[in-house]
Amino acid sequence: MKILLIFLFFFVAVLARKGFGDNEQEWGYVEVRKGAYMFWWLHYTTATPDYTKRPLIIWLQGGPGGSSTAYGNFEELGPLDKNLKPRHTTWIQHANILFVDNPVGTGFSYVTTGKFATTNEQIAVDFSELLRSFYKALPKFQDVPLYIFSESYGGKMTAEIALHIHEAVQKKTLNVHLKGIGLGDAYISPLDSTISMASYLYNMGFLDTNEYHKLELLGNKVKDLLTQKQWEAAFSANEKLALAIRDFTRNVDVYNVLTRKGTVVDESCAFCSLKHIMDNVKLSLNLSSEFCSQAVKVYRTLINDFMKPVTHIVERLLNETDITVAVYNGQLDLIVDTLGVIQWLDKLHFKAMKDWKDSPKTAFIVNGVVEGFEKKAGNLIFYSVLRSGHMLPADNTNAMLHILKQVTNNFKV
Repeated sequence: MKILLIFLFFFVAVLARKGFGDNEQEWGYVEVRKGAYMFWWLHYTTATPDYTKRPLIIWLQGGPGGSSTAYGNFEELGPLDKNLKPRHTTWIQHANILFVDNPVGTGFSYVTTGKFATTNEQIAVDFSELLRSFYKALPKFQDVPLYIFSESYGGKMTAEIALHIHEAVQKKTLNVHLKGIGLGDAYISPLDSTISMASYLYNMGFLDTNEYHKLELLGNKVKDLLTQKQWEAAFSANEKLALAIRDFTRNVDVYNVLTRKGTVVDESCAFCSLKHIMDNVKLSLNLSSEFCSQAVKVYRTLINDFMKPVTHIVERLLNETDITVAVYNGQLDLIVDTLGVIQWLDKLHFKAMKDWKDSPKTAFIVNGVVEGFEKKAGNLIFYSVLRSGHMLPADNTNAMLHILKQVTNNFKV
C-alpha cells in the first residue's frame, strides 16, 4: 500500500500544472536510492508556447544543504522574488528552469531508511537517478539541450555530476544531451580559495599588516593539512580562519564585501531562511515532506569531503568531453574570491592550456556598460564579473544574462 501511495503521489504531481504562482509548473519526488528521496520543481519557459523550443537549465544551490527550490528560486532567478512579487529578470523568460533540492536531505528532499551522501561521487550517482526518472516522467524533454548552472558548493557538485552524466551517456545507460555547465563562484579548489583570502582582504582595505600576516599563517595551516590529505582537520582549521576573518573585519559579509552589515553575528540557520515561504509552497504543491528538516545533517555528513578539490574533474571535462565549462565569479565575493579562482584556472592541465595562457581577456559590454571580462580557450570560458558577489544572478542580472546567452548559444535548440 505504501508503494502504491508513493506512486500515486508522484503520478499526480507530475501531471499537476497549477502550482505556486501563475506560471506553468511540474514537480515530483524521485527515490534515487532506497529510502532517499529527491525533490524537483520545474518551471516552464514563458518565451514560447512550445517549451521544447528552449533549452532546459538545471539550477543547483550550494551549502551543501542549500535549497535550490527556495534560495535559487525566490532569492535569485525564479518567477517570483522573496516578497512573492514577479521578478522581471527571471530566467524562465528565456529557458525552462528545473530546481532540484540536492543532495538528498536538502530542502524538500529527504532521507528515511537510506543514508545521506558522504561523497561528491555519491551525489553524482544520486543525481543521475534523478535525471532518469525526470526524463521518464517528462519524455518531451529527452531531445532538448540540457545545461546545469550552479552556485558555490553547487559548482563542486555540478562538475562531478557532469562527468558522471558524460560517462553514463558513453555507456548508453543515460540518454541526456548535456551541452554545458555554469560553475558560479564555485568551490572547486578549497585550497586556492583559502590561501587567497588574506591577500584579497588586505588589498581591499579590510586588514592592517599584522592582521594580514595572522590570516596568512592560518591559511598556511589549512594548506599544510590539505597537502597531508587530513580533510576533516583542514575543515576545522578553515573554520578557525573564518572566525578570525569575522573578528578582524568586524563581521564582513563574505558573500559580498560591500554589503552593509551590522557587527552583530546572525547565528540563525541560513539553510532555512525562506521557510515561511516554503511552508506555503508545501501546501500549494501538496508535498509530503517538511522543508529544511535535514539540511544541517546534509552539511555535517559531507565534512570529510568538504575540503577536497575537484580540479581534476574539471580537467577531465575539458580533456575528454565537448561540454562547455563556463566559470563565472563576482569580484566582491570573499568566500570564493576571484583571485583564488584565477589561481586554480591557471594551474589546470588541459589540451588547450597553451591557448589559455596566450588568450587575452576581453571586456564584455551590456547596454553600453562594461559588466566584466572574459577569457576563452577550448571548451573553457571564464567570466570575471564586476559589481557582483557570491550570488551573481541576483547581484548583476545583466552580466548573468550575457553569460547565459553565450553558454546556451542564445537559448537556441
